[in-house]
This record gives sequence, C-alpha cells and structure tokens, in this order.
Amino acid sequence: MDIIKEIIQRAQQQRQRIVLPEGTEPRTIQAADRAIENGTADVILLGKREEILGLANSLNLKNILKANIINPETSEQHEMFAEKLVELRKKKGMTIEEARKLINNPLYFGCMMIKLGFADGQLAGARDATANVLRPALQIIKTEPGITCVSGGMLLITNAKEYGEEGLLVVGDVAVTPVPDAGQLAQIAICTARTAQAVAGIQDPRVAMLSFSTKGSASHEVVNKVIEATRKAHEMAPELKLDGELQADAAIVPEVAQLKAPGSEVAGKANVLIVPCLEVGNISYKLVQRLGHAKAIGPILQGIARPVNDLSRGCSVDDVYTMIAITADQAIHLKEQEAK
Repeated sequence: MDIIKEIIQRAQQQRQRIVLPEGTEPRTIQAADRAIENGTADVILLGKREEILGLANSLNLKNILKANIINPETSEQHEMFAEKLVELRKKKGMTIEEARKLINNPLYFGCMMIKLGFADGQLAGARDATANVLRPALQIIKTEPGITCVSGGMLLITNAKEYGEEGLLVVGDVAVTPVPDAGQLAQIAICTARTAQAVAGIQDPRVAMLSFSTKGSASHEVVNKVIEATRKAHEMAPELKLDGELQADAAIVPEVAQLKAPGSEVAGKANVLIVPCLEVGNISYKLVQRLGHAKAIGPILQGIARPVNDLSRGCSVDDVYTMIAITADQAIHLKEQEAK
C-alpha cells in the first residue's frame, strides 16, 4: 500500500484551495511549486508579491506565477476581514484598530479566508511556532460542533502487514492535549477515526481505546478514565466501531484478543489506536518509527471546524508537499460529510 500516493491522488481528483501563509519560506514555496505542477491543490501564497516571485526565481521555480498571490496588508479584502474579526471577537473587547493589525498577519488572514469561504484549508509552521498557527484558527474558525479540544493524529506505516490496515495504523493524540479528561479522550477517538477515513482512506475505522488493562484486568484511576471515555465515545458516535479498555497487544493481535477480549468487534483488528495521554502517544510513535523502521506522517490536526495543519520547523520539502495533500483530503472529506 502506497498511502502517500493515494493521499496525493485523492487531492488531485478534487483540487482544493489551500492557503500557505508562509509564502516566503523556501521549503514552503518549493512544495507549492510542486503542488501546482502536479495539480495537487490550487495554491494561495500569502506575502508580498515581489518577495515571493524573487524567491521563486532564485530557486528556479517555474509554476509560482500560477499561484494566487495575496499581500494581506494591501488586499482589497483587508477591511472586510478586519470588520468580521471584530464581530467574532467582540466579547473579548477587540477594536477595529487591533483587528486591522491582526489581519496584516498572514496566519490570521488565511484563517479568515477559510472562515468566509475564500479557501478550503491552511498549512503553516515551517517558520511559525505551533501556538501561533493554532491561535488564529481557534479564534476565527473554532472547533467542530460537539468538539472542544484540538488533537493530533499520526499515520504510522509499518512493515508488519498483519496488523492494522495492511500495516497502516492511525494513532491519536500525539501532538496537542497533554492530559485529556474522559470527555476529551472520547472526542479524540472520534476525531482520529475521521482522520483515518479522510486521510488514510480507511473506510471502516476500528478504534481501540488503549490502557494497561484489558476489560478489567487491572484497576486504577487512569484505567477508569479510559473506560469512561469509551462510554462517552459510544454515546457521541454510536455507529462507530470502538472498544476499550484494551492493551495494545489485545487491540492488534487476533490470538491475544481471543484470550483477553473474546467477542469484541475491535480487539485483534484495530486500525485506530487512542492512547490515554499525549506522553504515551508521543513516546510510542517515536519508538515505533525508530525501532520498527516505520514511516510516521503527521501530526495531522483534528477537531478544528475547517482544516488547519501545523508543520514541524524541521520539515522537508517532501513533508510540506504531503501535508498540502493531506489538508486537501481533509477538506474533501468534510465537504462530503456536509453534503450527506
């Protein structure tokens, strides 16, 4: 399974408008050039046109002229966006002067484009810190209905084809919420299942709520949290195949599942793994990545009402390009769900 190729192909089939606020960041503009050349997305680059084109020329990029290049400071939409921001933040006492200044910031401008229907998703973080990427997204786009926390999903592509979806597993949360409570953990489970569908192309997510206990084999307050999260997730999404609490081996190994959780529709065949806290998620995926020679794709931000993704500042051009396609896939899936 070449999951990256599949992700890109889905994006190419239904091109989405993806905003790249860091229009003068070298890796970002190189990935944008590739996305335009391959028809992966309709690219919107934010920044001063002369600086963007100058950088493109210095890097010998041939396709950037086909991008929609917008300078937030001089855009004809600037005042409208500022007024809308005041409206959205009036309870926080925002003034029009403060809003105008914020709309000069490409991260805010890009989120307002998405909010008002001028774009479908945003990708940043090669230069900006995660907090700076998330702040305008949460202030302007906000979270999905019924979701109060943002989380990060990770695609793990392993060589162990007998597990997950031919070796593919989706793990959450690995990036955002350090110690989720039971309600937040339930939300993370539902959002990670959606990521499995939208990005990994898994049509039938089977979600395992992980712990160090399987079906009461141990008793502890952290186990109780997972049990409660499982109950809440069932209430929120009764159609979702989800079970817990399960140990990792009971979640993915059929023989172990038969002993520890007989009769479960998830145990032994889970393809989505929900860890009890960020510490576990981050440690686990990095160990699998290094010791198991797995490929880790993400984190993919979840829970925001429209796709906004954050890059590592150590990302490569390939990473940025793949994340452009992932952001597009999220937008496609969202539109399909809204159309139902």
